[in-house]
Amino acid sequence: MSLNIKQNTIQINKMTTKFSVSMCVYKNDNPEHFKEALESIVNQTLKPNEVVLVVDGPVPNSINAVINSYEKESYFKIIRLTENVGHGNARRIGLKNCFNELIALMDADDICVPDRFEKQVKCFEQNQEISIVGGNIAEFIDSVNNIVGIREVPQNNEEIKQYMKKRCPFNQMTVMFKLSEVNKAGGYKDWYHNEDYYLWIRMHQNGAIFMNLKDSLVLVRVGKEMYSRRGGWKYFVSETNLQKYMLNNKIIYYTTFVKNVLVRFILQVLMPNSIRGFVFKKFARKKILNNNIRSVSNG
Repeated sequence: MSLNIKQNTIQINKMTTKFSVSMCVYKNDNPEHFKEALESIVNQTLKPNEVVLVVDGPVPNSINAVINSYEKESYFKIIRLTENVGHGNARRIGLKNCFNELIALMDADDICVPDRFEKQVKCFEQNQEISIVGGNIAEFIDSVNNIVGIREVPQNNEEIKQYMKKRCPFNQMTVMFKLSEVNKAGGYKDWYHNEDYYLWIRMHQNGAIFMNLKDSLVLVRVGKEMYSRRGGWKYFVSETNLQKYMLNNKIIYYTTFVKNVLVRFILQVLMPNSIRGFVFKKFARKKILNNNIRSVSNG
């Protein structure tokens, strides 16, 4: 489905505040965190009229119990897959089953701030040319009252496209986008731990207009396991191949390619998890002096 800007304008105006939330859950997700994530969706100041949940393969009874408590709600659509197909494929299936043009992504272990969707829908209503709106994330350990850092992302279209040449310019769990713009770029495709980055690059190639809000829209759990997921040879190969894609498509030049790959080799292959965690917190996150969640959720 590929719509031009004029058609999107008509569709979004007809929807007013209608939008979908697409979410995936699989066997290793924590059921308590999963429930908190769902609660943060249904308790928004602006509520979705559709939540599409993809159950990526068999899940334990504890997760099924959470799903069953929401399945009776008319606006919940549950898609159960017989086997685990991976994050990118599950995302693609979720989008195919969404009814609305505007779709917000959500992860199964994070927490939306109460006015996340209201702020994002307002952006689309005020600027019909925008393809995608994301925002910052506030990272916490154990409790939402223990905010340890904020991952800030560039805000305007040009800054985002420049930043894209070095790092992923969106926090995936914060984004809301037009389905037609995602489909025009080929949708989600499987790419180890980088399905989202690969999609944003292809949207850029198709002339998408990007935006990030200055606010933290989602609260994200962090710990040692997060830094271990961002390291290792397989992760490095995935990111290197993505850099090759940008080089081959003239998004970056050779000098930038070499620099990007060298930095990733040091961080992802040579560096132990404990040191990697320190580097991320020291140089890739804004330090929080006041841990009060109220300061984050109120923007």
